[in-house]
Amino acid sequence: MNIEMWFEGDFIERIRQAAALGFPAIELWTWRDKDLAAGGALLRELGMTATQFTAWGFGKEINHPDFPVADFVAEIRAACEATRLLPGCDRFCVVAGDNIPGVSKEEMHAAVIRKLRAAVPVLEEHGCTAIVEPMNPFNHPDHCLYGSTDGIAICEAVDSPWVKLNWDLFHMQRYEGNLLDALERGKEWIGYVQFADSPDRHEPNTGEIRFGEVFRKVREIGYRLPLGAECIPQDGNPRRAAERLWLADAESA
Repeated sequence: MNIEMWFEGDFIERIRQAAALGFPAIELWTWRDKDLAAGGALLRELGMTATQFTAWGFGKEINHPDFPVADFVAEIRAACEATRLLPGCDRFCVVAGDNIPGVSKEEMHAAVIRKLRAAVPVLEEHGCTAIVEPMNPFNHPDHCLYGSTDGIAICEAVDSPWVKLNWDLFHMQRYEGNLLDALERGKEWIGYVQFADSPDRHEPNTGEIRFGEVFRKVREIGYRLPLGAECIPQDGNPRRAAERLWLADAESA
């Protein structure tokens, strides 16, 4: 579960709150502002893991044709080294960037592809996977990457097992729907799955998605990693949100 969206407090306090609700793993956003060594030690003590964090966030750099490829690769190398501090962590999210005036979508995607290709040797060296996350235009207007079709196209162009998609079911539902068929079509390129109900980004069974069927499909396509609950507990009630999550998981059995 995403400790940034679920809890208040510092990194250590949020890990403890996740453990108190019975979660076996966490995910996080930014990593440079956290004591990863201390957090990693606590996760090991609690028998928990970290699934992924954000290595490259929002901005207009990775998708800018003139942004130095070497700068991106250097940050990916640093993120790879950071994963060693967190038990179980071997992947991180890369955000494709916001629209740049005067630069076409095709040019921005080409810039993203060029930088990801350059990072592949570093990813392979460290055994890490970069997961690119398509967004949706309702929550993230003026972004350069929406939906599974363009996300898959970027992965196919990079053509590496070390670059896949962060398949966020919330964003996919908001942008294109048809979740079950899309999961089947994109299964080769799914490197991680996140979820929240639509349209308000709360926990399962607070919106329009039938999570029992969706979670069942996620298992059917062979996905075996933890799923990331990147959702906002409704009414600020994490315990009830966790109970609803467990119920949705049970319904998928």
